[in-house]
Amino acid sequence: MRGITETVKHLIIINVLMFIGTLTIGNGIFYEYLALYFPKNDLFRPWQLLTHMFMHGGLTHILFNMFALWMFGTAVEQVFGAKKFILFYLFSGLGAALIMIGFYYFKYLPSEGVLLESGMSLNEIHQILSTNKVSQTITDLQRIELQNMFDIFNSSMVGASGAIMGILVAFGMLFPDSKLMLIFLPIPIKAKYFIPAIIALDLFSAITGQSIFSPSNTAFAAHVGGALTGFILMWLWKKNDMDRYRWN
Repeated sequence: MRGITETVKHLIIINVLMFIGTLTIGNGIFYEYLALYFPKNDLFRPWQLLTHMFMHGGLTHILFNMFALWMFGTAVEQVFGAKKFILFYLFSGLGAALIMIGFYYFKYLPSEGVLLESGMSLNEIHQILSTNKVSQTITDLQRIELQNMFDIFNSSMVGASGAIMGILVAFGMLFPDSKLMLIFLPIPIKAKYFIPAIIALDLFSAITGQSIFSPSNTAFAAHVGGALTGFILMWLWKKNDMDRYRWN
């Protein structure tokens, strides 16, 4: 493949193979073991923090992510070198996942506390959220709190978006004057303005729950988490003589 670095090429191949496997071997099998679940869910496994980065929910999802990985990742890898690039990519994806989980806990735990105070046990809460079956003795308050918790408890996260947001931040810091455009808004904007604007929109959507450009089921907090992790890594590396970006 011309115009693409080796690590980016291999990452794209892995993602495509995983997507094909999801379609051919079985969506249920791949999602059950490799998608990232909320830690209180019995389906959660530690390795999902890594494997979910190579899973995608549909053709559009993987096409956009792989296009962004090729477009921005190639330039970043040319500066970093293969070893530093893959570490940066994986750490950004991991940071995105952890911040997304933390965001979920922030929303989940207050409702859990209310249910415990109302007399329900953790086992009872877990059973209801796992089966979506409630007894007739449940109160209106308990029902409302369980509804608030249900989507989080049964959520699954897939996609390379968090890692790619970290790469996008690195690109913006390395090439701040490069001009970028949205497909539906063909106006060239410098990366140092364009990328913070994209992150700000994701932050707005994460806080308000209102999607602007992306589908409503997008993990906006994970996008912000990947971008934040990428920024922290770039700041730390620059602080420690980032004139030596490249690891060979």
